[in-house]
Amino acid sequence: MKIVTVVGARPQFVKAAPMSRALRPRHHEILVHTGQHYDDNMSASFFRDLDIPEPDIDLGAGSGSHAEQTARMLTGIEQILLSEKPDWLLVYGDTNSTVAGALAAAKVHVPVAHVEAGLRSFNRRMPEEINRVVTDHLSALLLCPSEVAARNLAAEGITSGVEIVGDIMADTLLGAAARADQSEILARHGLEPRAYYLATVHRPENTDAPVRLAAIMSAFADLGRPILFPTHPRTQKALAAQGIEVPGNVRVCDPLGYLDMVRAMRDAAAILTDSGGMQKEAYWLSVPCVTLRDETEWVETIETGWNVLVGADSRRIAEAAAEPPRPAARPTLYAGDGRAASRIAAALEAA
Repeated sequence: MKIVTVVGARPQFVKAAPMSRALRPRHHEILVHTGQHYDDNMSASFFRDLDIPEPDIDLGAGSGSHAEQTARMLTGIEQILLSEKPDWLLVYGDTNSTVAGALAAAKVHVPVAHVEAGLRSFNRRMPEEINRVVTDHLSALLLCPSEVAARNLAAEGITSGVEIVGDIMADTLLGAAARADQSEILARHGLEPRAYYLATVHRPENTDAPVRLAAIMSAFADLGRPILFPTHPRTQKALAAQGIEVPGNVRVCDPLGYLDMVRAMRDAAAILTDSGGMQKEAYWLSVPCVTLRDETEWVETIETGWNVLVGADSRRIAEAAAEPPRPAARPTLYAGDGRAASRIAAALEAA
């Protein structure tokens, strides 16, 4: 079986690593990197840390508006599909790379398999929500991380080709957590385990809204511990453009490689983030999460009490971080058992 896999952003590299290992012994995988994330810290370091095969094709799409970026990807992916004539196109998550791959494949009649199908924030102002919905409605095989995701699809009339396979990010995280002590990220920044917060802010709803970004920085200033803040290029530009000062207790650094990030997550007192993937990773690592958004796709982490939504409200952020949630129970979520990749491979073979 020939499979074209499209990736382009850090979370997709994490998911592609175990999937490539599951597919390549028996199938021909062509790995296409759109170039959505393209500098070393956002891309190449992940391929090294995760031992992902070098991309067979790099489209070099780069940055730009959503339309510009997606158009460049569409053109490149279509040419690859017409040339390679694969049995499947495999996409992950909810980025512009995801929807570009799905659209290109649908137009040339290559069936689409979508890993992380069925996630919904129910906020159509989020570009990621549009990408998810469109990709799901174009997909022939919808690989869901949870029962909730499958129910979301059923509510939209999608019941054919739906498989609950668990969450593939757990496959990678479990292996990396066992090696995390090799990372020297804490020593490099003078941090002690459980004595600091880890923060990430990258979503346009926060970075492109001066009032929200300023409120988040204000909340960070009120926290009594140092904050390690790996800063997305978009966030660096927004802070500078908006003239927002970073508080003195915040230790800004470039985006981290995967192993460094796992160590930083694992040993934090709490994680403050607007990332979707980090909400799950925090849960699996038993680290409280304070989510800097008004809604989340990962509602189960809220329901179990390990995650709290605070938006960009300075008071709520500071209060939640000062007393982060740490319930006594932590039920298994998203079949985080490290076997999602093998289930996905089996579903592709059976389809």
